[in-house]
Amino acid sequence: AWDMRPYPAFPNNRAQWSDGENYARGHWLNGRASARSLGSVVGEICQRVGIEAFDTSQLDGVVRGYTVDQVSDARSALQPLSLRYGFDAVERDGVLRFVMRSGDTFADIDPDLVVRDPEMDGAIEATRGSDVDLAGQVRLRFIEADGDFEVVAEEARLPDQPTQAVSSSEISLAMTRAEGRQTVERWLTESRLATDSIRLTLPPSRGDVGAGDVIALDEPGGRGLYRVDRADQSGGMQKLEAVRVEPETYRGSDFTDIIPQLRQFIPPGPVTPFFMDLPLLQGTEVPHAPYIAVTAEPWPGAVALYSSDEESSYVLNRLITARTPVGVLETALPLAPAGRIDRGDPVQVRMLSGALESVSHLAFLGGANLCAVGDGDPAGWELFQFRDADLVDTDTYLLSHLLRGQLGTEAETAWPEGSYIVRLDGTPRQIDLPETRRGLSRYYRIGPAQLANDDPSFSAAQLSFEGLGLRPLSPVHLCLNGLHGADRTLSWTRRSRIDADTWEGQDVPLGEETEQYIVRILKGNNLVREDTTTTPSWTYTAAAQSIDQITGGFDIAVAQVSARFGAGRFATLQVLAL
Repeated sequence: AWDMRPYPAFPNNRAQWSDGENYARGHWLNGRASARSLGSVVGEICQRVGIEAFDTSQLDGVVRGYTVDQVSDARSALQPLSLRYGFDAVERDGVLRFVMRSGDTFADIDPDLVVRDPEMDGAIEATRGSDVDLAGQVRLRFIEADGDFEVVAEEARLPDQPTQAVSSSEISLAMTRAEGRQTVERWLTESRLATDSIRLTLPPSRGDVGAGDVIALDEPGGRGLYRVDRADQSGGMQKLEAVRVEPETYRGSDFTDIIPQLRQFIPPGPVTPFFMDLPLLQGTEVPHAPYIAVTAEPWPGAVALYSSDEESSYVLNRLITARTPVGVLETALPLAPAGRIDRGDPVQVRMLSGALESVSHLAFLGGANLCAVGDGDPAGWELFQFRDADLVDTDTYLLSHLLRGQLGTEAETAWPEGSYIVRLDGTPRQIDLPETRRGLSRYYRIGPAQLANDDPSFSAAQLSFEGLGLRPLSPVHLCLNGLHGADRTLSWTRRSRIDADTWEGQDVPLGEETEQYIVRILKGNNLVREDTTTTPSWTYTAAAQSIDQITGGFDIAVAQVSARFGAGRFATLQVLAL
């Protein structure tokens, strides 16, 4: 019967259809209409190579799928089928016959009728091979049927075999895992039995015995069965070479089949990207390149980012294969000083994707749980860390014990409810951005990787990035000394964006080409004076104060200068009056 349920979701989706377990022995044509009988496949191979006198009537089996990927002879095409299904090709009366191996006795041989051959030591020459040469484990790689048709492996091993040798094979046949186990189990048993072999010569009266037949002999330990692998006729006599067999070898074990794991179908849809122009996180990144973090529900498996200097001719920029944990603030994150542990009220975060977890205090101080909080603007992110994450509801956490303004990203205002939280766990990737394109507006398209970039599910953006990994950090500890009406000296301590965590030197390394600073005198929003200096101090002379004629309060702003980036972030000192 043909069933309207889609294959292979039926029979594998047992949660949806409880009768899927009946499929293995059921009447459904779903997934089976393209299967072929073993005899028809073997017959077609024979016909294609020009063999007309052949007999496949004794073959039994179903071929779910078979690939011959190379131009070769018929023997090469038939051998994988012979190994999988267990049959032999024998020539009888000018006809090529294909016979299944069953172990059933064809003829009983009376030892008294065996012809003594002068070339052999005795009437029947028995040989036993060494167990040392046996493979204690057999592994077979094949294509799993009734699923996603992926390459899988099954193996069988001898529990009492001391050798660690493994015999591995691969065939381009589709079969279920149960069929694969039956195959390797038969191979392993056959290889162990085949170490016992015999040679004997039969008289012309037993000319009916030929290759592929199973003969029985009375032995001291009981009745022995041997399959004839070679038969040579000479002078009316027939010389046979045979190996030991057991009928149980060809009666496959009744394995319970494993339900194939299907890849879940995920319809392609829009993804949510977060472009982030961040400072150096580890010091080994491309300094000017921004980051891209992506989330989506459901996750399409991979996301492609395309870029171009114009709104056409897009090229692949980055392939993102992992979803980034992203959440939103459900309570505001207040303004807090940078570099100090915030032990205030926890902030509530609801995760849109991914999860959060607490870390030890040592891991916290070592940089763990680094996150970015922002409104989605590429250059507006603040980096912070949290030590404790308490799950209070579905995908909802209370974050406490925070470190704010990390890596020079001091916030100037509080973050309101609805701001985004992006966990920097390694899944955000840097964008490929030539340094010559830094600061220039470029076009981007992002969406599911399996679709073309002009698909409606792709979103577009026109963005420019300053390359904040090149931006010098703002100075700290600004201090203004001096008497009223006299020269006033402003001093500060510089910070470095590169290798600044070492305690070995007297000062942090200089992360820029030269040491240079910009000093500004501001009255409200008006720039009153701007000067440069090459040392972490600057003198506001009495003459300059007289020229500026500042009354009341004013601000002094200082920033370090980079030859590649320009002025970094300004640190501001509020002066009430001179």
